[in-house]
Amino acid sequence: MLLPLTAEWRAARERKRKAIAFLSALRRDPDEQDVRWLAQVAARDDQDHARWELRYARLALGVLTAQRDALDDRTGSEVAAALGEVVAMDPSVDPLMLDLVRRQLNDRLAGYNEALIAKGGRAGTGERLGRVLLAFASDGARSAGAPLPRAVELLSAYMAEANEALRAVYGAAELPEHLPPSEAAAR
Repeated sequence: MLLPLTAEWRAARERKRKAIAFLSALRRDPDEQDVRWLAQVAARDDQDHARWELRYARLALGVLTAQRDALDDRTGSEVAAALGEVVAMDPSVDPLMLDLVRRQLNDRLAGYNEALIAKGGRAGTGERLGRVLLAFASDGARSAGAPLPRAVELLSAYMAEANEALRAVYGAAELPEHLPPSEAAAR
């Protein structure tokens, strides 16, 4: 039996296409200079490990950006759902390692999310995010003296990149200049 191509089905399919397009925009490999830096300061010169940590960071921060900044409340959950497909299509992921990659990515999502929502303390959000990257990339003690400002700068750039991709794929908010956002929403 063929399913009818309803407007609702087409809309859901278009939302899924956009979610995959958004994540695909974030799938490029990290800059080699960043890989070398992270490997040197935190990953015992293991460039493969550093490269994966930067890939995970970019994807995790992209998903969290979509959940936090998207215009439509469904976008974040649709991007998170599409993440499994994007990871499975990634040519750098060995199919035999897919379960491990998904677990590691989920760990990074949880760690970066915790850093984003944490309140209080002396550290700002950027510093907390930087510490998460350095912690995942190292054994803890190795990154104690690591240059945190570079990690903060790198992850801030990843978040800005995710916001840019979000606007490119889903569109930017358009508010009338003469109305405050709360008044525009009421109309």
